[in-house]
Amino acid sequence: MTLAPRSIAIVKLSALGDVVHATPVAEALADAFPSARLTWVVERRAAALLRDHPRLAEVVTIDTRAWRRIRTPAAALALARTLRGLRLHLSASRFDVALDLQGLVKSGVVTAATGAPLRIGFAARFRRERLNGIFTNHHVTPPSAARHVVEQYLSLLEPLGVTSPRVAFRLPAHEAAEGRIDEFFAASGLKPHGRVVVLNPGAGKAAKRWPVERFRELATRLGREAGARVLVLWGPGEQAPARTIAEAPGAVLAPPTDLETLIAVMRRAGLVVAGDTGPLHVAAAVGVPCVGLYGPTSGARNGPYGAGHRTLSSPDGQMTSIDVAPVLSAVRELLGP
Repeated sequence: MTLAPRSIAIVKLSALGDVVHATPVAEALADAFPSARLTWVVERRAAALLRDHPRLAEVVTIDTRAWRRIRTPAAALALARTLRGLRLHLSASRFDVALDLQGLVKSGVVTAATGAPLRIGFAARFRRERLNGIFTNHHVTPPSAARHVVEQYLSLLEPLGVTSPRVAFRLPAHEAAEGRIDEFFAASGLKPHGRVVVLNPGAGKAAKRWPVERFRELATRLGREAGARVLVLWGPGEQAPARTIAEAPGAVLAPPTDLETLIAVMRRAGLVVAGDTGPLHVAAAVGVPCVGLYGPTSGARNGPYGAGHRTLSSPDGQMTSIDVAPVLSAVRELLGP
């Protein structure tokens, strides 16, 4: 572009970890175009990550899960009205540029609805769904050096003349959530930072979960051999396995967490161990050392971003092939003496 854009739409709908990985795009755009109005379109369930973000003029929330529940003509009509309302709302912002960081058909539909004359997306090999390309008109092939997904997202800014941007993460802090977690830590005898190791055994897909019994053994050995206190996180449907892990001597079961309290927990962790899931990337984004466990996904592309982390990848793509000993060794190395 020859003129600086005045209004830019970022389309990254989900999931939790992906939205975290995309937040440096907002920072880079705001650095490059300080007068531009930035709008982010995101799924409702991930919107709390962007609430009150100082670089964003607006966060537009949508619920594409409802799009997949169309079963009747009435529901289809309601969806058509919703999409029309979304298009009218987005077109009112008169976007110069829209960035589709998702690479799906649904994100492409949203990107097209912005009405932006320049709609930037990934080249075919980097899209998650090939048909996404019909909704964008400038396609970027990330350079070979952009191995991590954070760097691939940032490569979409090159057509705007933004090269080698600083990589910065910014997640919200909410006073009420911070206060609740401070109270929980005090009541549980946990000292923020220090040697508090947060274990997150859950993941959206079973293939990304490390076995519960290995998390339990790790929790036991962390207390016995590393002098650590262990806090076990859990999400919807994950409380039973988390309780099993928290039965290890000295371990503590975390309270229920929404996104705001999850961020508060991670800010107080000394170290986090998790598979390829959103909480791991939240922890890395707030500067906490992480040990990421990877089976079917790539640690090089999706591992905790930045220095000071360790990524352990299964040799055969199976989480069961990762033993406790190397995980414990990585944790002890990062915790220090």
